[in-house]
Order: sequence, then C-alpha cells, then structure tokens
Amino acid sequence: MTHLRNHPMAALAVLVLGLFMTLLDLTIINIAIPSLLDGLHASLDQVLWVLNAYSLLYAVLLITSARLGDIYGPRNLFAVGVVIFTIASGFSALAQDPTQLIVSRALQGLGAAVLAPQGLPLMMSLFPVDRRGGVFAIYGVMAGLAVVAGPTVGGFLVTHFGWRSIFTVNLPIGVITFALALLLVPDLRPGRRHRLDLAGVALATAGLLGVIYGLIEGQRYDWGVVSGFITIPEIIAAGIVLLALFLVYQARRQGAEPLLPFEVFRDRNFTLMTFVMAAMGFAILGIYLPLTIYMQSVLGLSAIDAGLTIATQPLAMIVSSGVASGLVQKVNGKYLLIPGLLALAAGSGYIDWAAQANSGRWDFMPGLVLSGLGMGCIWTPVFSIATRDLRPDLAGVASGVINTIQELGGVIASAAVGAFLQNRLALALHEQAVAASGRLPDQYRAAFVDGFSNAAHSGFEVGAGQSGASLQLPAQVEAVAHYVFIHAFVDAMHPTMLLPIAILVIAAFASFLVRAPRQAVVAVHEQEAAVA
Repeated sequence: MTHLRNHPMAALAVLVLGLFMTLLDLTIINIAIPSLLDGLHASLDQVLWVLNAYSLLYAVLLITSARLGDIYGPRNLFAVGVVIFTIASGFSALAQDPTQLIVSRALQGLGAAVLAPQGLPLMMSLFPVDRRGGVFAIYGVMAGLAVVAGPTVGGFLVTHFGWRSIFTVNLPIGVITFALALLLVPDLRPGRRHRLDLAGVALATAGLLGVIYGLIEGQRYDWGVVSGFITIPEIIAAGIVLLALFLVYQARRQGAEPLLPFEVFRDRNFTLMTFVMAAMGFAILGIYLPLTIYMQSVLGLSAIDAGLTIATQPLAMIVSSGVASGLVQKVNGKYLLIPGLLALAAGSGYIDWAAQANSGRWDFMPGLVLSGLGMGCIWTPVFSIATRDLRPDLAGVASGVINTIQELGGVIASAAVGAFLQNRLALALHEQAVAASGRLPDQYRAAFVDGFSNAAHSGFEVGAGQSGASLQLPAQVEAVAHYVFIHAFVDAMHPTMLLPIAILVIAAFASFLVRAPRQAVVAVHEQEAAVA
C-alpha cells in the first residue's frame, strides 16, 4: 500500500473515480427528469431549479475551493468534497417534495465544487509535461464512460427501482472513493497563504441568482409582476447590475487574490478554451433537457429505453476519444477541436430535424453517432490546449476558472433554454388546444383551451405520462389532451434546440484562433535555420 501511495497512476485512479461519481450524477439526473416531474408532482420550472441549484453552487464556489486546496492540500479538500457529496446524495434520495430536493441538490453542488478543482494541480505536480496528454486522455475516456453509464444505468435504475435510486447509487461509490483518497493520494501541500474573496463569491452568487431566477420563472409571471412593484425584468436587470459590480470589484482586487484572476486570460489559448468549455456546458444541457423529456413524455419510452437510445452517442464518443488521444500530441489540438465542434453541431441538428410526434427511437441514430464522434474530438484536446502554456503556479486557479465557466455555460443554458422552451410551449399548447378543441363536445371546449392556455401559471406538467397541463376533465378528453401536448412539445422543441447548435458553431469558428504549440514553432524555426 505504501508503494501505491507514491504511485502517480494510483492517485490518478482515485481522482478519476471522484470525477466519475460527479459526472455520473449529472448524466443520470437528465434521464430521470420525466420521472422526477411525475414522482414529486413537480413542474418544469421546479425541475430546472433541481438542475440549477447544483450548478449554481458548483460554479460560484469552484475557484474559492481551489484556493482552499492550495492552503490545506488538494488531497484533503478532495476527501472533504466526497463526504459532502455523498451525504447530500442521501438527502436527495429522501426528498419528499421539490423544495427538499432542490436544497439537497444545492448541497451536492457544494460537495462537487470542493472536490472538482483538486485534480488538475495534483496531476500537474505528479506527471511531467510530456505525460499530461495521456493523463487528460484518461480523464476524457472516463468522462465518456460516465456519460455512457448515466443514461443506461440511470435508465435501468429509474425503470426498476424509481428515481430515488439514482442518488442512493452514489453512497457506496462515495465511501470507497473517500477511503482510497486517504490511502492512495499523496498529501501535497503547497501551503500558500490566501485571502479568500468572500465578497466576490457573494456578488457573483447574487447576480447569477437574479438572472437565473428571472429566466426560469419569467413565463410563470408572463414576464411581468412577481409581487408588489417587483417585476421579472427588474429582477434580471438587478442580477446583471450585480454581475457588473462583481467585475468592477474583481478588477480592483487583481493585486490581492481576486475570485476571478484576469492573469490567466492573458494566455490566448486558455481564454479560447474557456469559451469552448462554456459552449459545451451550454450545448450538452441545452440538447439533453428537451431530448430526454421528448423521448419519455412524447414518444412514451421507458427510462431504460430512452437511456439505451441516447447511449449510442457516448459510445461513439469513446471510439473517437481513443483516436484523438493518439493524435493530440502529434497535431495542433485545434485540428481535432474544430471538426469535433462542427460534428456535434451537425449531429444535434439532425436529431432536432428527426424529432417528430411519431418518430421511432432509432430514427435519431445517425445524429447521435455523429455528435458522439464529435464530442470525443473535443474533450481530449481542450484541456491540453488550455493548460499547455500556463505556469504551474496558476494550475489551481486555471482549473477553478475553466470548470467554473463550463458550469456557468450549463447554468445559463438551463435558464435560457428552459425559458425559451417554456415560452414556445406556452404558445404551442394554446395553438394546438384551439385547433384540437373542435373534436370535443361544446361543454368541454372552453375549459380545455383555458387549461392549456394557463398551464404556464401553475407550472408545465411535462413528466412521463403527463399532458402538459392539469386538466379537471373527463377521461375521454385525455386522448385529445395527450395529442395536444405531444404536438405542442415537438413544435416548441425544434426552435429551442437551435440555440445550443448556434453556440457550438460560434465556438468552432473561435477555435481557428488557437495558437500553435510553442515547441512546434521552435522546431519549425530550427528546421528553417538548418535549410538556410
């Protein structure tokens, strides 16, 4: 065991297990959304909060926890994060209503924020530069396995044991990871003294909360008055003002350990990769949110069938990750990254085009395979490009920044895509209800149309087996109600999925600006000198 304690690969295995646990939780929750909606009698906006409570705390606390890792040692913070995450998983499994689950998920986000940024500084300390490409490739493959396991394992658990089992599965993994972390990960302590920017955390959290609350809850209040004189636009504007104040405050603290250190953004490649990671965070949530609801609530697939269908994407990703990991040290990473982003965008576009009210589960196969192949060419080079020219003393900060911005992409996607989906769904439900009401007896028509037209105010009910709105009408009306819901959801889904696709295309064009590796530039100059 002493031999293993000093072995970098043993430490890497433990860190990857912790990464696997948090990524598995993120992917499992997606496939469980329709069952959560139904099982907790939650509305669509409440489930958006289940996603965002995790993401918001995760995003705003990452950099602070990276600093704590510098003070107390990354191994110790990693272990503490595992404990918090595991306990929060237990609370999530016991939740009896949406509010309890939202609070428990926030605690999970805290645990994930504490453990996530500790891996990069440990890897940069344990592995020399020439071996880091392979280490990042291992991270990429394990991330792919977690993405595969999420829909398939999650689908199996939800179908056979209910949605609570997706949280209880974390309990044994958490206990094992904690024990192995103490046994196998070296206690490297930079011992740097830090002044924690708690005011920065408070400003960033409050600002993001204002913007996200306004976007998620906007449709419920018709984008108008929430209470008294407070309106949705005012809440969003207040959030933007607080975020602006956060940036001003950070600019003034650059000499005194800011939450957001501008120094790392002087490296062009790092800055570009933070944008790519934000785009990936936006795209993955922006695509999976409508797709998992569509597969189970529109097509009527069980969670396991939906999971097995979606699993073709991460399986393709593992194949291309293996190829990309062999190429990442030989070519400029942007020549993998740009085709990868465009393939993910094209595959997602095909999925959006193929999604109809009467589609079959395998109609999406070409899009899932193409997008999966693209993802493998993105995850493998993105971290090596980002960290290639960074000073080692910036590793912890850089890890916090890049993970924060990726997670913020997911937070913004959940809010923006969720807001757009709810807005389009409100319009589509009304239009489809008006069109379908002619099939009903006269005495039911007004209540039928009103039920769908007012669905936004009580919260959209889009879980497995639900029909978008709460209708107090006879059973014979249910078939027409289901017809209205499935066609309205498809109508709302098509334009919604174009948002993440557009973000991916922009990220691909931005990646053309990635600078070539400095070593390669030196080699070219040496060759030119030799020829001369």
